[in-house]
This record gives sequence, C-alpha cells and structure tokens, in this order.
Amino acid sequence: MNQQTVIYPARLVRTMDPARPVATAIAVRDGLVRAVGSVEELCRYPDTMIDGRHADKVLLPGFVEAHAHAGSASVWEGQVYVGYFGRTDPDGKHWPGCTNTKAVLERLREAEAVLADPGTPLLAWGLDNIYFPDSRLLSRELDAISATRPIKVGHANGHVAVVNSAVLAAAGIDTASRVEGVERYPDGTPNGELREFAAMGLVAHLFGDHASAITPRTLNQFAQDAVNRGVTTITDLGSTGLDTAEGRAPFADVIGEDFPVRLSVFQLGVGLGTGPAAARLAEELAEARRHNTAKLRFGHVKLMLDGSIQGFTARLLAPGYLGGQPNGMWNTTPEEFETAFTAFHRAGLLIHVHCNGDEASELFLDTLEKVLTKHPRPDHRHTITHSQLTTQAQYRRAAALGACANIFSNHLWTWGDQHADAILGWDRAARMNAARSALRAGVPISLHCDVPVTELHPLKTMKHAVTRLAPSGRVLGEFERITAEEALHAVTLGAAYMLKMDGEVGSLEAGKRADVAILERDPLTVDPEALGEIRVAGTMVGGRHHAAKRGAMENEAL
Repeated sequence: MNQQTVIYPARLVRTMDPARPVATAIAVRDGLVRAVGSVEELCRYPDTMIDGRHADKVLLPGFVEAHAHAGSASVWEGQVYVGYFGRTDPDGKHWPGCTNTKAVLERLREAEAVLADPGTPLLAWGLDNIYFPDSRLLSRELDAISATRPIKVGHANGHVAVVNSAVLAAAGIDTASRVEGVERYPDGTPNGELREFAAMGLVAHLFGDHASAITPRTLNQFAQDAVNRGVTTITDLGSTGLDTAEGRAPFADVIGEDFPVRLSVFQLGVGLGTGPAAARLAEELAEARRHNTAKLRFGHVKLMLDGSIQGFTARLLAPGYLGGQPNGMWNTTPEEFETAFTAFHRAGLLIHVHCNGDEASELFLDTLEKVLTKHPRPDHRHTITHSQLTTQAQYRRAAALGACANIFSNHLWTWGDQHADAILGWDRAARMNAARSALRAGVPISLHCDVPVTELHPLKTMKHAVTRLAPSGRVLGEFERITAEEALHAVTLGAAYMLKMDGEVGSLEAGKRADVAILERDPLTVDPEALGEIRVAGTMVGGRHHAAKRGAMENEAL
C-alpha cells in the first residue's frame, strides 16, 4: 500500500470511540486509521495528502453484521421470490411482495410456464403461511400449478418448506411416515408442509444443495449487497466442512485482498451425536485458524437448538403459544448440544447458538453454566443468537455468565402483527427482542438481519430496534425501545465485540482497520422512522473504496 497518509475531509465523522466521538476528517495509511480529527490537525502528520471525495458525506465505522448467510444470493439463482414484503435481488431488480395466496400462485404459475423441461423443479422462496391463516398454501394448492413437476416453496424463515404431491411421492412421504415435522391434513395424509431439518431432509436429495450454494458469483453478489448497505464485516453462520481445505476452498479461492468485505465463516456444528466426533471437529477447526487472513476468518461455530417462532417450531416456556399449539422442536437434543458445546468451548472456539424461544435460551444458559463450572474460560463471548424471547431474568443470568445477545429486531416489523395477534399474544410480543432489557442487565448486544430471512440493511435494523413499529402502526413494547446511538453501537462495535474483532473494526480509532461506511445523512440526527431511507454511497475497507450500486437501492419496502 502507499506509505503516504491520505486525509479524507467529511461533513461529519462519527467514530464510536468515546475518547473522540466526532471529527471532521479521517487520516488513513497502509489500510489503517492513522488518526481522526480536523483537517488542520491531521495535516500536521508527515507526508500527507488530501482526498476530498467524501467532503459532503457522513463517515461512520463500517457496519458489522454478526448473523448472515453467505449463500443468501443463491436463493435468487433459479428460484422465484414469493415473500410478503418487497425485496430487491442482487442484480437490482425489485420484486413486489405477494400479499395474498392468489398473488403467490400467480407468480408461481408465471414461473412454471417458462420451464420447458417437465422434469425441471420449480423452486421458490420467501413464503410464510402465517400471513394467510384462512388460505394456507399447501400441497393441493401447489398441485394446481402442476401435479407432476416437482415444486418446493421455502418459507422465509428457512425452517419450513411446502412441496407438492409429486415431491411427496418421489420422497416416499405418505400416511405411514413418522418423521417429526411432516404435517398432515385432518384425514392424516401429508399436506406438503415440512417443518424443520429432519422433515425437510426427506426431500433434499431431490433438489441438491442449490439453496445454499457458495460459488464465486454468489459470494461476489453477497459482498456487493454488503457494500450497498455500508457493511464492511459480515458473517456466514451455517457452512460445513470448514475443517478441511476442500471445505474452505469455496471461500479461500474467492476472498482475496480486493474482496470488498471481511467475512467470518462459522461451522455449523450439529448432527455430531454424543460420541467423540465433536471433539475431533473442534480440534480441526482450531487448527483451521492458521489459514485466517485479514479478509477471511475461520474457527467459530454455530450451534442450533430450536426452530422458528412464526413456524411454531421454537421451544417456548409457559404460557406457550397463543392458540395452545404444541411446543416446538429441538433441532439438536440437549444431550448432543452439551457434548458439542463442551468440545468447542474447550478448544477455545467462539460459539453462537440459535435460540428463538425462551426455553432454548434457558437450555443455552444451563449448559453454559455447567460447562464454565467444569472448564472456566475468561472472555469467551459465547452468544445467544436471535434471542427473541429471552426474559429479563435470563438476561441477568447471561450477564453473570459473560454471554452476549445478538437480537433479531427485524422480527418486530416483519412478523410483529402476527406475533401479537396469532402466535404469542400482545403481552409477549411486546417483550420480544428485548434490547433494552439486555442493556439494562449489562449484556453486550448486536442487532442482525439473518439474510436471506430478512434483508441485509443495518440502518433498517436500527430503525426496528429504535421504533419497534409493526406494519399496523402499533408499537410493540415501547419500554424495550433503545436509542439510535445505542442501536448504532450495536451494529458497529457491539457486533465486532461478539466476533472478537473489536480490536480491529467497529470504531474509527488510530491503529484499527480503515473500514468506513459512507452515508449521505447522519443516522443520529434523522427521524428514527427515516433511518432506513438514508443513502449509502459505498464503503472503504482497509483504505480501498467500493461504490454502492444505486439501482439496487430503489423502491424497497421493509
């Protein structure tokens, strides 16, 4: 890199560094922040030059997204979007939301009409039947599109899929099937809805791993989406095979010095049983950290306990679901979870655990306490991810155990009205994604999007945590709102902390990486409801500039 110090004047620099919270310029050298201050102050450093390209912009630390999926761009490859809210694909095309089952079926019918080969599957994603309680889309509705072509429609949450009768027949799913999660019509025949991974796994061989493919194209689209949103550090929570060079290759072959985002890849550590497999994998993942670079990190693990709240597969403590539905499902048994958690913890790995329901949070905390008692480890930063129904008592306990919480505030908008009216009831919905309770208890927090479940957009994620608005206009829990400054900390330094990267990124301080989000307006002075409307001009990552694609920013709704 050029040894010269480059000074970038700005309308405002928000550093997230309490020792120097605001400035009017940033100096960069060798990909690192040399200093922040005024232009006059920074010009006192030796061998400087001024670059005025951001003089009218607001510069912030690059946003850090601590729960995303790098294969998210692949859902747009050969699939049709049928979600309730409008979304924009990586090529900048806007897809209006399908706000009723008629619109879903029309879009599926249009997509099916252009498939020439009758054996080519029709794949779609983004559905959620919770929006259509009186007209759910199941196998019989899909058969109206085609009873012979394989059709699979994934729910937005990734925990449920709906298939037609052709798929049920090809997979051998019938009235005799006993796998948990195979849902049925009143007469006992499968209705095409497959809940959670054991049930969805029955049909996976018919479609391959297309939905989560990591390819050069999808990785680059994922990275461009990050640039468009001001994200400079992001995660992939759900890859496998990272203990081998072959498993790491899809990332290592693409992510080099010019890649426009830093990526931390988590191994999905499930399905390992209670034997020695977890310990062996833990040792190999610890060794894989030797291959880490400035842009690509290995050596973290994601574990998964329960399912989806809106899919009624999350594990809830009393009073349970509003309509008295049966409790949800464990994706990992408590015994397997303890074995895996112990192995990864002892190997010194960072563990993030999927916990949507409060019963899952309770099991996480019980296990963490047990493991820490046997194997003390300072500064572990193990994280409850999603943390949607974590209670105040659980947050106090999490603080005592040194745990973090990565909170899914986007749910307050995307499913907020359904949570209040059909899933949990008003009182419990008002306590969901309780960022204020977490901060009050002293738990370090971040806010996340879980793309492709909801769109990658930290400014909108901030908005949802600050306003807690549902589409109906209701405020879901006014006393759980946080300030814009607290939300900004959560999507910068807070997320960096729970990735153990806060010494490198998350704030603009001398010696840290020159990773910058370049905005048109200041998120701490706009009306909170307008946070999602702030334009992102691009990013700087390690001193290299990356421009946002303007076409991808138009006509969005969340």
